[in-house]
Amino acid sequence: MYGLKTEAAFDSAHFLADYYGKCENLHGHRWRMVVYLEQAELQKEDTMRDMVLDFGVFKKAVRALAEELDHTFLVEEGTLKPSTIAALESEGFTLTILPFRTTAENLARYVCARLSSEGLPVSQVDMYETPNNCAIYRPER
Repeated sequence: MYGLKTEAAFDSAHFLADYYGKCENLHGHRWRMVVYLEQAELQKEDTMRDMVLDFGVFKKAVRALAEELDHTFLVEEGTLKPSTIAALESEGFTLTILPFRTTAENLARYVCARLSSEGLPVSQVDMYETPNNCAIYRPER
């Protein structure tokens, strides 16, 4: 089995609705996502011959997703009133509305799904919300 690994980071705010602790309040993280690719065989043709994937292609996809999430307010759909969302947007805040609770576990799964949908053979995503704590997602194969 062959594999590659790269990482990127982004800063964003979030809160956990229906949570009873500090994280129910709006707060931010320096999220660090570590993405792993894995394939049984190396590519056999063209410029990516004898590679899992060109590192440039891999890094570009991971960093583009990090850039999309950077300096946004990650909001679980349905947790804020429409008037609150409208007020934040009218003040110029960038919100990313997501159809799931914005936990590290769900963000790891989201990153995996997004990159997999671009054809990357993602085998694992580590989503760090602090330097010492991360959630891991591995898609079923």
